[in-house]
Amino acid sequence: MSVKRNNILAFLFFFAGTYACKKEMGNSSFEGFQQPSNFPAPEYHFETNALTQAGFELGRKLFYETQLSHNNTISCGSCHIQTSAFVHPGHSVSHGIYDRLGKRNSPPIMNLAWSTSFMWDGGIFDLDLQPLAPIANHVEMDDTISNLLVKLGKTTDYPTLFQKAFGTPEITGTRFLKALVQFMVMCVSSHSKYDSVMRNEGASFTSTEQAGYVLFQQKCNSCHKEPLFTDHTFRNNGLPPSGLNDEGRYLVTLNSTDRYKFKVPSLHNIFYTEPYMHDGRYFDLEGVLEYYNSGAQNTTNLDTLLKQNGRLGIPLTSVDKTNLIAFLKTLSDRSFLLDKRFSEH
Repeated sequence: MSVKRNNILAFLFFFAGTYACKKEMGNSSFEGFQQPSNFPAPEYHFETNALTQAGFELGRKLFYETQLSHNNTISCGSCHIQTSAFVHPGHSVSHGIYDRLGKRNSPPIMNLAWSTSFMWDGGIFDLDLQPLAPIANHVEMDDTISNLLVKLGKTTDYPTLFQKAFGTPEITGTRFLKALVQFMVMCVSSHSKYDSVMRNEGASFTSTEQAGYVLFQQKCNSCHKEPLFTDHTFRNNGLPPSGLNDEGRYLVTLNSTDRYKFKVPSLHNIFYTEPYMHDGRYFDLEGVLEYYNSGAQNTTNLDTLLKQNGRLGIPLTSVDKTNLIAFLKTLSDRSFLLDKRFSEH
């Protein structure tokens, strides 16, 4: 593990300890977060960060604030575009400050209240700490918390916004992170056709979608568990390493059995979250399904679910692929993609 990565991780753990000692409540109760009836209970610790209208609005402004980057050009929203479920469409890997290239595709920002680890490698264990990683990363935002707090403090509007959200105008790292998280946990996607069918709200699958759903339950649901369409585990799916040679979760655990393991992504809004895989090497669902049909490589820690009956991958006919794609499109939630609450303006 590099010295720079060790320094960043050390900072994260230090900040976690500092953060745990502080507990500030927002101004008034905000009833904005709603648990969908077909979802399990959220994992996020709302008791340490009570959601408020002012806190959410501050978090939204911070999410789109370019002053979070060293040269004031990159915001969180630069690589997380709402109309694409907050991914970076059209980019295999994301472009950060000075157009520097990272090693991974931007993961979507949705339904984070149900996650217990973050990033493709799970290197962040608490959503309250997640923003620190891209801010400190030299190819993403390349800044420090202390520097951006100074910049925000010199503005005319942020002290007032922090006053509204937290009772006093002081801009601290703890308050900064709490506000950002209040925005992120509100990004709940639960109004797809699939969700409506599951909640018996009057929608129904077409015959093709139903066939795809049955096939999905047989061949995909072990990893992409309903209703969140992820089991939050880390798996080696046999994807051949690219020239970047990203070793995934191994870089966090240093356990050899974790080489090339990456977090199982949610499939909500998958029709809008291209490109696919951690390095964005596939730009359409057809390519992804054909990969699972014929492209998986045998490795020492290939997930056992991709080694069945003496065959690698998941056998899929052309009809299977058509039906699966029809079902996957039912996971699209356009109301989430266009929700004005989450937009920059």
